[in-house]
Amino acid sequence: MRRRLTVAGATITAVIMGVGTAVAQVGPDQTEPAQQAGFDFGDGQVVAQGLSIPWGLAFTPEGYALVADRDSGAILLYRGFGSPEVIGGIGVPPPSGPWDERGVLGLAVSPDYEEDGYVYAYHSTDEDNRVVRFTVEDFDPEPIITGIPVARNHNGGRLAFGPDDMLYITTGDANNTDNAQDLDSLGGKILRADPDGSVPEDNPFEGSLVYSWGHRNVQGLAWGSDGEMYASEFGQNTWDELNHIQAGANYGWPIVEGDGGEPGYVDPLVAWRPAEASPSGAEIVDDVMYVAALRGQRLWTVPVLGGEAGEPEAVLEGEIGRIRTVELAPNGWLWVTTSNGSGDDVLVRYPPLEESEG
Repeated sequence: MRRRLTVAGATITAVIMGVGTAVAQVGPDQTEPAQQAGFDFGDGQVVAQGLSIPWGLAFTPEGYALVADRDSGAILLYRGFGSPEVIGGIGVPPPSGPWDERGVLGLAVSPDYEEDGYVYAYHSTDEDNRVVRFTVEDFDPEPIITGIPVARNHNGGRLAFGPDDMLYITTGDANNTDNAQDLDSLGGKILRADPDGSVPEDNPFEGSLVYSWGHRNVQGLAWGSDGEMYASEFGQNTWDELNHIQAGANYGWPIVEGDGGEPGYVDPLVAWRPAEASPSGAEIVDDVMYVAALRGQRLWTVPVLGGEAGEPEAVLEGEIGRIRTVELAPNGWLWVTTSNGSGDDVLVRYPPLEESEG
């Protein structure tokens, strides 16, 4: 079925792509969580169009949307529909060659935003990837974490505050698979930091920001209602992954890709073929995980509960192209950004079913 995205009376016509499959890896004695996706994906509203790689997306408590434009480094503030306010820029593309997957990536808003006003951003330089923080009113980015390996590809880049109010950062292996299994490297990891960038005393490795390791390129983080943490991860040629993240655990890259059953490494809950996924951002609402798919050009919905996952189902298949980021707004609408490039990207929001039906 073709769906309609409305923006000031205009229509974006959806192009239907082939439907893929996924494997939910749930044991025979476990009860699968139920699928209860709660948004009307037939009633999308385009907030903005004509963008190019809007990567990071975060919301202030009053519902304003902050967007990171990956290639230009601009941080955009949307107070509603229409033209955004450019509050500042972080870095510029290097003159020596293409920026590729580097740039200004993830954004996160401080859990104490109403008191401190901090916004956090993950961005690339010629020497490293790093995390900075700034305020909307006084745009002066302050580096708080530096030295994350950088490369043209596999830079991770997602930021999120957990239920513990700690800052979680996803990093890629930076095209060096050895980084993922090296606890002295910040590459190929999920990091956990205090809001000022320091190492929490209760991290699994003393004096280290490393929270989990053995990752190739994590770009999605989210937490269920019970506080369990999940991540979406790019594989290489065979399997992409949805993982249940546990402190200190090793997720196997590059020794294992997908469900390897190897002792000492955590197998994924869900494995997708890259053509069906290439997963990026993730969000969990009412114990359903929404996983943005780039190459797969769809949004996967996966019920999660207690560290387990149910059967994945796809929505928005081929309708808006490559989906990069998915975030829940304070008013309960689900927002997504596309990653089609060439000025063809959009910000789209979808209403909760009860609001759509009402």
